[in-house]
Amino acid sequence: MAMTTRMPLIAGNWKMNLDHLQAVAFVQKLHWTLKDAGHDHSTVEVAVFPPFTDLRTVQTLLDADKIPFALGAQDLSTHDSGAYTGEISGAFLSKLDVRYVIIGHSERREYHAEGDDVVAAKVQAALRHGLVPVICVGETSEDLEKFGASAVPVSQLRAALDGVAADADIVVAYEPVWAIGSGQAATPEQAQDVCAKLRDVVAEALDADAAARTRVLYGGSVKAANIAGFMREPDVDGALVGGASLLVDEFSSIIRFQKHVGV
Repeated sequence: MAMTTRMPLIAGNWKMNLDHLQAVAFVQKLHWTLKDAGHDHSTVEVAVFPPFTDLRTVQTLLDADKIPFALGAQDLSTHDSGAYTGEISGAFLSKLDVRYVIIGHSERREYHAEGDDVVAAKVQAALRHGLVPVICVGETSEDLEKFGASAVPVSQLRAALDGVAADADIVVAYEPVWAIGSGQAATPEQAQDVCAKLRDVVAEALDADAAARTRVLYGGSVKAANIAGFMREPDVDGALVGGASLLVDEFSSIIRFQKHVGV
């Protein structure tokens, strides 16, 4: 496989938290905290994923204050426009300088019955509009017991990559459903095993160069106390952080993993 240097990505998924005024205060405080700590943004990419109603406000703040965070959205429609009440087109997101969009999160799969076909269609919708899909895959505790750790995530990713061009810019996020919000994260060894298998899927579906450059993240009860172990693994390129991304000090410490763990 071709060798490459992948910049770590630490992404904060706010889920349905923080209105647009709270978002301004949070982003400013996070920026100041990282600046005071001397964080080098050229070594770790930071991305925030606010609710839709916050996107314009956060985009304006990032631009006006020259804050070097990438902006992400939590979902998008399979459709580009039309009579689809309540849905958000990728075209709208791209106009807001959104770079990333989460697709296939376990909460969307569970609460909105989004199957592999919908996830694949959303990946295509993101790519049509120049957005980078953060493709989430993961197994439930029942899946883990019945099939093992990697079978379901591998199957989900294969489906999501159907028809994706080899030169597409994508991110993969392994989020074991049993770990999300549970306080019980996977071990670094478990994360590495599955992330390595997911990278193999990218190589099979796209090509070796794509696999070498694609960042594979871990998500699921990530916190400052355990990020070091994950980031030492060769196939873990960052984290998709949920609850901890809403705490400035905790999230900034996760972002600064290189300073306090010597990775």
